[in-house]
Amino acid sequence: MLWVLIIVLVVLAAGFVVLLSQQTKQRAATELADAAADARQMIERLAGQIYNLTGSNDAAKQALADASERNIAAGSQIDQARTPAQARLAKQTAIEGMYYIRAARTAMDMDPGPEVPALDGQDVAGKVSETRTIEYDGRQVAASPDPSSQTPNYYPGGRVAGRPVPAGWYSEPWWRPALVGGAWGLGSALLFSSLFSGMSGVGYDAHGFESGYGDGYQDGLDAAGGDANGYNQGSDQGYDAGNDQGGYDSAGGNDGGWDGGGFDGGGGFDGGF
Repeated sequence: MLWVLIIVLVVLAAGFVVLLSQQTKQRAATELADAAADARQMIERLAGQIYNLTGSNDAAKQALADASERNIAAGSQIDQARTPAQARLAKQTAIEGMYYIRAARTAMDMDPGPEVPALDGQDVAGKVSETRTIEYDGRQVAASPDPSSQTPNYYPGGRVAGRPVPAGWYSEPWWRPALVGGAWGLGSALLFSSLFSGMSGVGYDAHGFESGYGDGYQDGLDAAGGDANGYNQGSDQGYDAGNDQGGYDSAGGNDGGWDGGGFDGGGGFDGGF
């Protein structure tokens, strides 16, 4: 009789373990599906807005090209996503693209539309609050809070290879080598300190990079289980895929207003992201 009871208990325990495992897998699948659906919604809205705008000046055209890169990158990331965290990275990439859409509209003196969710690291990076030009590596590098023919390259603000890059308009995308390579080159601390030191809109001490602040910041993220470079690397793969496919053709579309998830031929914005 005792053996029968033991066998019954073993069978029940095994059944409980199997049931628990199935529930865990089902919960993980549901979380992934929800995160992927959320990301795809943002990606689809970004795509709809890209193809309904045509840049009327250099700054707007560059911002739209950058938005298209983010759209391609986000699409690549969501297609490869196997965890909710990977799906959320795809959404972050699409959100970044939304900032470029707002930048393009601003550059064309259009209403930028509703606010979009904050990107990781934006609060630390701050914003360019004054026009400044420096000499760096034999060339002039300019930063400005406003678009112009001298500063046609927009960055929405955030971390690049562990360092905060302020939101603003720049003469060139000087952060791109670090974005692609995942690390800053020699002399980058001088660029940060010269370009941003003492600027009121920048929420950190640019001189700190000279004493290894950037490396310490990244080490802290790694110790906490974060990976500031993972997002950048994932985006880079998407950018490469976009280049292979021919990139973005800005010839189509119109300067319409907002209408829900997309634009609607000049009717004013009528919805949100």
